[in-house]
Parts: sequence; structure tokens; C-alpha cells
Amino acid sequence: MSFTLIQQATPRLHRSELAVPGSNPSLFEKGAKGQADIIFLDLEDAVAPDDKEQARKNIIQGLNEIDWGTKTMMIRINGLDTHYAYRDVVDVVENCPRLDMILIPKTGVPQDVYAIDMLVTQIEQYKKREKKIGFEVLIETALGMANVEAIAQSSKRLEAMSFGVADYAASTRARTVGIGGPHPDYGVLTDKDAEGKRAYYWGDPWHFAKRAAVLGFEGKWAIHPSQVALANQVFTPSDAEVKKAQRIVEAMERAAKEGKGAVSLDGRLIDLASIRQAEALLNKAKQIKAA
Repeated sequence: MSFTLIQQATPRLHRSELAVPGSNPSLFEKGAKGQADIIFLDLEDAVAPDDKEQARKNIIQGLNEIDWGTKTMMIRINGLDTHYAYRDVVDVVENCPRLDMILIPKTGVPQDVYAIDMLVTQIEQYKKREKKIGFEVLIETALGMANVEAIAQSSKRLEAMSFGVADYAASTRARTVGIGGPHPDYGVLTDKDAEGKRAYYWGDPWHFAKRAAVLGFEGKWAIHPSQVALANQVFTPSDAEVKKAQRIVEAMERAAKEGKGAVSLDGRLIDLASIRQAEALLNKAKQIKAA
């Protein structure tokens, strides 16, 4: 363990984040009654320029009048290169105690996060808010990807980072007009076999970002309520995984009582690293059960 210790972010569930356009308040109640862990009321891409101001008013009213239960409530503000962004922050944060997080789109440099952090901090001080607003950043440009490590260290408010493939593809001028998914031109042609034939295998242009759950990613966005249940299922540890983790913890507890630093379970060595993995999974399972 490094001597440099990282303060953990607020422990929230991020299995599913449902996008709800701020310009369509008729969808607010449906989102509130759904099963998404997080709802972000959108002021950016889902809202036409002429509707931005009304969408902001809709969101303020919705956050204050609708019962959102225990859901994490977030807004996606407009880009920092627009004149909408500061008013999104000021109006909503000043008037909505129910707000939990802000999603910063097209984050390119750590200073983008710093700017919103400064503004939110001043509002919280002015309004004497005890609950601190958390941040999620959206990495969806080549600039953001180039600075992703610095962005990850940009603010103590930062709780989550999401990868947006559509705008990222546009930023890198990728030859696709789809949002995510494979592409027939992204593949590999094998050498000739004994009969002189060559096979072609599609590749995955987004690689690890699509292999999300097994690599430790927390969840997925949903643009329709029908996608929420699948996201929750994929990012919820299975009963078998939970039972195995419990067995690891129990085995290590027995080993500790016997003065052992490692023990064999099902023919495999487990040690302190194993128990850290198991405890992380069990903590996630407990959090889901309590939701």
C-alpha cells in the first residue's frame, strides 16, 4: 500500500443511470417510480437550444416537488464553452436541496472541474448547505482522454467518470455514425489456411469499456427505462459470487485465529489480497440490498 492514501468518494450505487430530458417533465414521475440507481435530469444534448431555459425551470420544479425516494439525483449541465452552463449551476444548486450530483459533460482538462467546483463551493457557502454536491465527469473527447488521469485527481467532489463513445468517436473522427457497438471495418484478416482461405474476425473498437462489469466498472447509462433492469442485473454480484466471497472471508478469519497469513480454499491459495477483493464485493452486495 502506498503512503499516499486516496480519500474514498461518497459510496453511491451507480449500476444504472437513467437520462431524462429536462425539457420533457412528463417523464419525471415515471423515472421517480423506476428502478434506476441514479437519475440525471438533462440540460445538455437532449434539450434543444430554444428549450434550455424552460428545461432548467422544469428541473427545479421537479426536484422540489416530486418524491424521488432514495435515488441519487443529478443534473447534466451544458458544456463549459456555452453561456448556459453557469446559470445551470447557479439556478439549480441554489434552489434545489434535493440535488446530489452534477454531471460535467465533455470534460477536457482538470481546470474544467476546478471551475465548477469553485462555483458550487461558493453557492454552498452562501446557502449554508451541509450536504456536499458530488461530481461525475463525462470523458467524451480526445482532449479529455489525453488528460484523463489529471481529471481523475481534479476535485475531492469527483465520484464517478463515464466514457461517452458517441462524442468521442466524433472527436477522434472515427469512421462511424453509430453509438457504441462493433464496426465491420474494425477487424483482422487471418493468414491463409491449408486451403488458401482467409477468415475475417470483427474486433471491438471500444475494448474494455464494453467489458465493464467484470473489470470493476460500476454501471451503465440508460436512455430508456427498459434498459435499467438489465444494467442493474449485470452490475449486481450474483448469489454464487457473494457466497464465494463469504467463504473467503470466513476462511481467512479462521486462518487469522490460527496465526496464518494465507490459507488454501478449494485447492487455491488465498491471502490478504483475496480478502480485500472479497470484502469489496460483499460491501457492494450489502449496499445493493439496503437500497
